[in-house]
Amino acid sequence: MYSIHCMNNISTVGTDALEQAGYTFVDDPAKADAWLVRSANLHEIEAPASLLAVARAGAGVNNIPVERCAQKGIVVFNTPGANANAVKELVICGMLLACRDVIGGAEWVHEASDDPQIAKRAEKAKKRFAGCELAGKRVGVIGLGAIGAQVADVLIALGAEVMGYDPYLSINAAWGLDRRIEHATDLDQLLTSCDFVTLHVPATDSTKGMISAEAISKMKPGSVLLNFARDALVDEQALAEALDDGKIARYVTDFANPASANMKNAIVLPHLGASTGEAEDNCAVMAANQLRDYLENGNITNSVNYGRVDLGPLAGGSRIAIFHENAQGVIGRLSQLVADAGLNIENMSNVSRGVNAYTLIEVSGTVSEDVVSQLSSIEFVRRVRAIAPNP
Repeated sequence: MYSIHCMNNISTVGTDALEQAGYTFVDDPAKADAWLVRSANLHEIEAPASLLAVARAGAGVNNIPVERCAQKGIVVFNTPGANANAVKELVICGMLLACRDVIGGAEWVHEASDDPQIAKRAEKAKKRFAGCELAGKRVGVIGLGAIGAQVADVLIALGAEVMGYDPYLSINAAWGLDRRIEHATDLDQLLTSCDFVTLHVPATDSTKGMISAEAISKMKPGSVLLNFARDALVDEQALAEALDDGKIARYVTDFANPASANMKNAIVLPHLGASTGEAEDNCAVMAANQLRDYLENGNITNSVNYGRVDLGPLAGGSRIAIFHENAQGVIGRLSQLVADAGLNIENMSNVSRGVNAYTLIEVSGTVSEDVVSQLSSIEFVRRVRAIAPNP
């Protein structure tokens, strides 16, 4: 059976399930078939030749050299949606904190806790901490994935008017949205019309710095910006200036750094979005299940560097997992070599993501080391492994 190394503390709900399935956990990452990770920085760690997969118990993979892993045929998994409810609840909390100065009010009570006249004083002091209600406000949700969609639905239930913007929204995801959510056709439409703007997109080349000085200039005066996605999405210098001059009333973020921690009128949290026991359990279970399905069956779900493949459980015969470049003629050569080896192809799936391609072939009989070696020698092939059914 396979061996696992945990780069961080992973919820025992996930690790116990792997142990019960016969997996072993090793202290030396160089001796592991797969790594489980949360926040550990893997960019400076050289992956051993034996490593088959890395599973991130969370959504973001900025701490993992994704493309370098792809070149070596190492599948990188994440767990999208597993912590969505936890983040959603904190986003709503952040909006409510921005509506009224709840934090300031609580600090006032703490400072006046020794005053026997605190109740009388509080009646006069509370005006300083008053604010607005979320109901009736126009809230823009940028990114309608697992978290953004849930945030939008809760806002509708709270009586807010919700506008969503997501140029990559799938048809299936769109069907799941509340029909009362207005769809913005471009980002400017959302920025110019919303009282609150909340970010729920990944940090990619196309989204980094999307809340630029120009974007901020288009936002409604006195609006609130929330960022529980990634700090790289925001031009923090431009935002600090907008907070200083009152263009933006509040910034609520889950990413503490030297810039955000010193912003005026900012509520900065220490990355608490997924910090619930339930979210950690969900992520660990999803990561463990995805690892098992890949290691034992060759199936890939929620990989960030290779596409989805699902041939179901491996009941008999064998499977050949082949990682290769998305180059013309490779599939034909793979199929021909398998046939020449006397192996009958029972099922086959190929999927590519950019230059990275993955082919999973199910055959009758046993795949010899010689067949694996011959497949590995084909041009553009990065990695080959044979998968036999569990005894």
